[in-house]
Amino acid sequence: MATRNYEGRKFDLDGQTPVVDALTVEEALQVRINGEPFTLSMRTPGADTELVRGILHSEDIVNTSGFHPSLVLAEENEAGVVSVVDLEIPEAYLGSGYSNSRSLLSVSSCGICGKTELGEDAFEGEAIRSRDLFSARQFTEMFKAMNRGQHDFKQSGGTHAAAVFDAEGSLLVIREDIGRHNAVDKVIGWLLLQDKLDLAKAMTVSGRISYEITIKAFKAGIPFLAAVSAPSSLAVDYAKEFGITLMGFCREGRATCYAHPYRIDNRRTIEPKAS
Repeated sequence: MATRNYEGRKFDLDGQTPVVDALTVEEALQVRINGEPFTLSMRTPGADTELVRGILHSEDIVNTSGFHPSLVLAEENEAGVVSVVDLEIPEAYLGSGYSNSRSLLSVSSCGICGKTELGEDAFEGEAIRSRDLFSARQFTEMFKAMNRGQHDFKQSGGTHAAAVFDAEGSLLVIREDIGRHNAVDKVIGWLLLQDKLDLAKAMTVSGRISYEITIKAFKAGIPFLAAVSAPSSLAVDYAKEFGITLMGFCREGRATCYAHPYRIDNRRTIEPKAS
């Protein structure tokens, strides 16, 4: 249930006409861990298991990629949409992100907004040292593939998308959501649940790249990150530090690389720089 129809009136210079538009659904999903409320995510229903697993990975709530807690449906709202899920996570699998947990609101527009503080421990780990190369032409094809898969956006115009590709540029997964960060969490959750995280070499996103999307790519070990729109300054700073090749304004056959451009193959041999 990605969209719902709403009546409206369309105004133009010739007057007004009644319309029925498909709008993107936004509903709350509360996640409870070990019987306690943990977070409230405003999301587009669908792929909820992937969304939650992606959040658990990106936020270091679960400290290993090999453990997948089962989601137990606790409540549905009057529209039949899942509104509360329960997770049981043994203490041995709880990561540092659990003790430094976010507050009970994670809005769809910005993943950082619900957090209580910005902790440096979120960024621990070695920089990515991938030797994979992609051409600018491949990125153009990746965005075409993502666009073809944006079925909800074509209906409502109100969703963001994230897509992940392997080393050959072949599409692994695409997910949509009203929130940019949610879409990223959904594709990462799918990769974890399918045990294909190690195949993920490039991620494309609609809209812009915030610093937190860069961190999500880093924690997933994805060395290439590209967006239709602009990255933020902090996203570029972290991409440089994390070893991520970051590209923005990828449209109409053009793109701008802001970090680690040596991984872009322009039909000549390019050796990765020493760390």
